Amino acid sequence: MLHSSVLAWLAVEKFGMGVPHHRLEQQLACEGVPLDRSVMCRNMEEIGSLLSATVVSAMLEHARTACQVLSTDATGAAIQPGPRGEGPKRPCKKGHFFTIVADCDHVLFEYASEHSSSVVAQLFKGFTGLLQSDASSVYDILERGPPGPTTKARRWSAAGRTAGATSSTPPSASTPSGSRACCVSARSTPPIRLWRSSPSERARRRLGAVKTLIDDFFAWVATEARKPSGRNLATKALGYALNQEHELRRVLVDGRLPLDNSRSERALRSIVVGRKAWLFYGSDAHANAAAAIFSLIASCRLHRLDPTAYLDDLLRVLPQWPQHRYLDLAPFRWQATRAQLIARELEEPLGHITVPAASALATP
Repeated sequence: MLHSSVLAWLAVEKFGMGVPHHRLEQQLACEGVPLDRSVMCRNMEEIGSLLSATVVSAMLEHARTACQVLSTDATGAAIQPGPRGEGPKRPCKKGHFFTIVADCDHVLFEYASEHSSSVVAQLFKGFTGLLQSDASSVYDILERGPPGPTTKARRWSAAGRTAGATSSTPPSASTPSGSRACCVSARSTPPIRLWRSSPSERARRRLGAVKTLIDDFFAWVATEARKPSGRNLATKALGYALNQEHELRRVLVDGRLPLDNSRSERALRSIVVGRKAWLFYGSDAHANAAAAIFSLIASCRLHRLDPTAYLDDLLRVLPQWPQHRYLDLAPFRWQATRAQLIARELEEPLGHITVPAASALATP
């Protein structure tokens, strides 16, 4: 049996640092600690499933019901097929990891076997705020589904690649403010640091400092789109900007929206690192468990918590924690929760944990 501190270390090494189990097995063997990779894999799946059904589930529900802006993206992952029996070998199937950055509270990962509208509808069920995503058609269902439509906004980071994809003269050569228009679409920060302002102040300043740049950008896009150049990357990029102009302009009227979706793109890097390090996941269940661990590690980094120490404490506290208060164990509330716990009890390798009263916890 592995102690919670060992489980926390294994989880962070694999899902936080991208070290596969066979390398961890070799590392521990060099230190005189025999620990089989199959034991690691089984334990990671078990604690991932536990965290998914408890703390991560509460975080996802909070994101859908209490958060105002969700930034999302998705990437593929290979899933190992089951036992083949007497038949021929089968290739790995493709699954998908969705990431959801909820305001400044959570970074969540959810695994799905397909990238479809039905999966998106279930994933964002009950959410009626602002959703920032790419232009994939799977998100269109959210504006039609009850209760209350979800407002979609597109990412300027994708539109910003339009200028780079074209081989024609950039807008900086045609208009004095054109070069600055490219800067806005390419993730550069405006001279006024709008992210430090309130949403209403941010929207007001964007109308004064950013609207002209966006108008210049779309005027240039419309001009370039009329030039006959065949079907290539440039025409695809220009078409994206034209088709999503309405959604891209929403950053001017709602200050809660960031200018781009790069925070969800950055979150997906951990999935990509894992895809290169261990190539595939053993099953759908293992991918679901991995998504829960990815979520907690990424959320710890968002709130500047040590993920190893957090997971160690969480695995000690979780078995005795009330089911209706799992959200108090999420990273965005952990500092307030841990301050109310008895330090002596946490230092013990096993034993009773005194659960503080709900009124004693400060809710952000």
